[in-house]
Parts: sequence; C-alpha cells; structure tokens
Amino acid sequence: MIGKTRRPAPTTTDAPRGVLHTQLGDGAFEHARQTPAPALAACVEHYWCVRWDLRGHPPQLQETLPHPNVHLVAEHGEARVWGVHDGRYRRMLEGRETVFGVKFAAGGFHGFLRGPVGALANRSLPARDVFGNGIDAIVPGLPACADIAAMAALVEPLLLAQLPPPDPLAAQARLLVARAASDRELLRAEQLAEHAGIGLRALQRLFRDYVGASPKWVIQRYRLHEAVAQLQAGHTLDWAGLALALGYYDQAHFIRDFRRLVGRAPADYARCQRTG
Repeated sequence: MIGKTRRPAPTTTDAPRGVLHTQLGDGAFEHARQTPAPALAACVEHYWCVRWDLRGHPPQLQETLPHPNVHLVAEHGEARVWGVHDGRYRRMLEGRETVFGVKFAAGGFHGFLRGPVGALANRSLPARDVFGNGIDAIVPGLPACADIAAMAALVEPLLLAQLPPPDPLAAQARLLVARAASDRELLRAEQLAEHAGIGLRALQRLFRDYVGASPKWVIQRYRLHEAVAQLQAGHTLDWAGLALALGYYDQAHFIRDFRRLVGRAPADYARCQRTG
C-alpha cells in the first residue's frame, strides 16, 4: 500500500542518488529498494519500486540523472531492458502507477545479454528478447503485490534460472566503476587505467563491452553527481573551486556540463533546492 510518508527508508543501506527533485508536492509516494539474493549479488545491484497516487492532485515532474547501469523496468503491463542513457530521465507523474525495476550491477548485464552492453546505449528493447517469454507472464502480477519483497519474489527466480557463469572481466568492470564512484580524486580515465594496471584502450574496450559507457563518461557523471549531492545538502559552494576539484579546467566548462545534464545552471539548481 502507498503511505502518506513520501520517501520511506529504502531496504538497502544507501540512499538513492541522482534524484533531482527531492521535494515533491501533495499526494502519496513510495520509493523502496531491496538487495537481491546472494547468488545474484555479482549481477544485480538492487531491485527498486516507485509507486505514486496523484489522483485528485496535479501531475508532478520527476527527473533522475543517468548511472552506468542497465535496468529492467516493468510498467503499464510491459517489461523492457534499458541501456545506459547519456541524458537525464524525465517522467511526468500523474494518476496512480506502480513501476518495478531491476538495477543490474555495472558489468553485470553482459552475461545475460551475451554481447557488448554498449549496443544498448541510449535505447531499450523488450525484456523477452533477453529473458524469454516468461517475463511477460510475471509482469501483470507486479502492481497487485503488497510490497517490493513480493515483487522481487516473482522476478528473482527468472533471473536465477538464467544466471550467467562467473566472469572475471565483469567483476573487474564492477570494481572499476565502484572506484570511479567513490574516489573523488579520480578525475581522468588515464588514472583509472593506471589503477587497473591496463592500457587506456583496453580500459575503453572493457567499459564499452561490459558497462555500456566510456570510462571518461562514467567518471565525469559521478563527479557531477557529487556536485548535485552537495547542492541538495545545502552547502554553499565556491563554483570555481568546485569546478577545479571535479577535474574541470575552468568554471565555464563545469557550468556548461552541469546545465546540459541537470537542465539548469548550478546556481539556479541550488536556489530551487532552497525554495522547494
């Protein structure tokens, strides 16, 4: 059931990142996440569910920033696999809806796809093309589930039945993406290649085949995610200093990339966070 508390604590330990509008208006909202079975941990980061009931309330825009992850998304009675997109995702929330998703670990979808994940960049395909017709039988029952645990219980057996064998390259890609996300001093793809002990071209091939985005793109997106998180936390920032800290040569390039990704300049976004 959808409660009146707008963002209940997720069942995973970390809070969602990349959600641009953290304060929504009137209505009922739910955003829940759950970790997968241990056997799927190398391939699946978490399950997620978003529910809202805006009947009798105006539609509301939600936007999220891209991550270097493939998603299986079930909504409107259909399941699709979405590759890594380079722009923010925009969705107008209206009426009553339930959306369930599987966020695959970086590098973790390669074994299910059995091909380069880069082929899915900025596109989607029916989930049955990857997981077979069994997924179509599961999707209609998801909105009636009481909670995300019940939804995951429907989908997880299908993933387990098609679990690919361990792949050391997938594991390497996952660890390198995690390093790019957590190491704020990591600003260039060359640094990540040096950390991995491989050449830059080999790193680029690994990311193209297993992640679906270039290492430069991944690093830059995570640094911009960090900038958004700081603004959401209400920090007063020195834009020129932040641009340098995030690896930009000057403030103008940072503002350009921020505006392209978020849809507005940093100062405008910070002002919106303060005013709601």
